[in-house]
Amino acid sequence: MKTKTLLFAIALIFMLSAFGQKPTLELTFTAIDSAAYVQLDSIKVMNLTQEGDTVLFWPDTVLVLDYLVGIAEIHNEGEKLQVFQNYPNPVKDQTTLTLYLPEVGNVNLVITDILGRQVINTEKMLERGFHSFRFTPGNGKIFFFTAYWKSASSSIKILTTGNVSGLTNSLDYVGSKDTEPEFKSTKDIQDFSFSLGDELLYIGYTDTLQSGMLDTPEASDTHVFQFATNIPCPGIPTVEYEGQVYNTIQICSQCWLKENLNIGTMISSYDDMGDNDTIEKYCYDNNLVNCDTFGGLYKWKEVMQYNSVDVQGICPGGWHVPTDDEWKILEGTVDSQYGIGDPEWEGEQWRGFDVGRKLKSTGEWNYNGNGTDTFGFTGLPWGYCNGAGGFIGHGIDAAWWLSNECNSMYSWFKNMYWSNDFTYRRCGDRNVGRSVRCLKD
Repeated sequence: MKTKTLLFAIALIFMLSAFGQKPTLELTFTAIDSAAYVQLDSIKVMNLTQEGDTVLFWPDTVLVLDYLVGIAEIHNEGEKLQVFQNYPNPVKDQTTLTLYLPEVGNVNLVITDILGRQVINTEKMLERGFHSFRFTPGNGKIFFFTAYWKSASSSIKILTTGNVSGLTNSLDYVGSKDTEPEFKSTKDIQDFSFSLGDELLYIGYTDTLQSGMLDTPEASDTHVFQFATNIPCPGIPTVEYEGQVYNTIQICSQCWLKENLNIGTMISSYDDMGDNDTIEKYCYDNNLVNCDTFGGLYKWKEVMQYNSVDVQGICPGGWHVPTDDEWKILEGTVDSQYGIGDPEWEGEQWRGFDVGRKLKSTGEWNYNGNGTDTFGFTGLPWGYCNGAGGFIGHGIDAAWWLSNECNSMYSWFKNMYWSNDFTYRRCGDRNVGRSVRCLKD
């Protein structure tokens, strides 16, 4: 009977704790170079849906998102009690807790563990303003810190590495300040909000390098930035698909096929591609050898298999036709002047400084327009089929379809040209046959 009562009490504590906390996601970040661990300098998180961004600085590598109303904004007008997210988080040895008190009063400070057990319960008379405390956690991976003042309360969740040095929890008063504390919680996240379904861009930085990835988080997860470049994708050096073998290339956190896709049955450029059981392709000059060397040319609807929702399109399973946002990450990764997430990549015009030169192959381009192929992407100038049976651009033009529609009749594609070091994003006729380059899911 005592056992049942104890179990019921523990279950009740869990329920009360769950209902007492706003639903959150915990995004944890780490990094590798091939398989070797890399220490991140910082992580920038951009909300592409609602706009706004926040930055984590090492050793803080966990972002906690309130997905009902977004991360709480900073209130410094003196109207309410507020506890700011601790720093660093997760905690290895000690962490700083900061609260804002709108007027002088007695504040009750409570720290509980994951089971709701109080490990610290203390009171302190505080003046109006910002107050900092140093918390040393004992054994445990998750704690909750709550400040009570009058009828108000404010809470945060504290994560630890699980290898904390202390066995006894302690909370020490550090002092007061007249201004907001100078760390991430007050400066960078105050304009950042999040709702379920938002698309986020994560950018990891180490030394002079950066790596990016996209995510639409629905649950807490760990994200691993990759900083290896110009090597076969770790564990996936080649991909065999419909009788063809493709090499892979790792460009930071993106894994690409190194060659243009070549799948399907060749048809004449004067014949239309149709929604049938056969994948069809055009080969430059209606010569099958050109497809074997440089890949097929496809109309956009054929690429998407007549389903604009399925971004896999004609790519192998586990791979997909890249989106515009994914191409922007590639561009920001390789360009020497404009990084990932830079507004430079937003316009419908030539973009970047030397991104095109770095992605272009070292041969095949006319008029000495060859690139450096710095990252192994090997962009070849194989032109396109103009939709009227003709072929244009061999040696001077490269174009790859994206999975995004720009309106009801046209879709986006990426373009490189012999005479420029830039790239171009264009809204193009879906009846033109262009190349396809697949990206790992």
